[in-house]
Amino acid sequence: MRKLIRVFVMILLITSCGTYSEDQKSDFDRKIESHIKKNKLDLKKSNSGLYFKITKEGEGRFVKFGDKVSFTYKGTFLDGKVFDHREVPVEFDVKALISAWREIMLELKKGGEAYLISPPQLAYGDHQLDDIPENSILVYEIKLIDVK
Repeated sequence: MRKLIRVFVMILLITSCGTYSEDQKSDFDRKIESHIKKNKLDLKKSNSGLYFKITKEGEGRFVKFGDKVSFTYKGTFLDGKVFDHREVPVEFDVKALISAWREIMLELKKGGEAYLISPPQLAYGDHQLDDIPENSILVYEIKLIDVK
């Protein structure tokens, strides 16, 4: 529960994250693309810079910005080290999620699953959170359990 509270606090801080130069963003992209190539992943890149794949479509309607979602997830760094893993669903308003999660949630339906790689500007930016250093590229596997 303590981590969830910290995640929420970090979400509030994200709105004050500094901006990144194009060179910094390109460096993040190079690292992500190298990881994708090395691991032979098939991911799309969104306009925001999020790399993702919907691994299970789900059923019903797509998630909307005003919805509450409950989901499980596993978060790792590019090297595979796990920094967080939730097998019991957590519930958040979509609008309160970090940018990467918010973006992918809007692509999912109840029961849907996604794999995503988030550059820092779509996650925690230049803020450190528990075991997540500043400017970290994060990998998530998300399973959407319910939409309200």
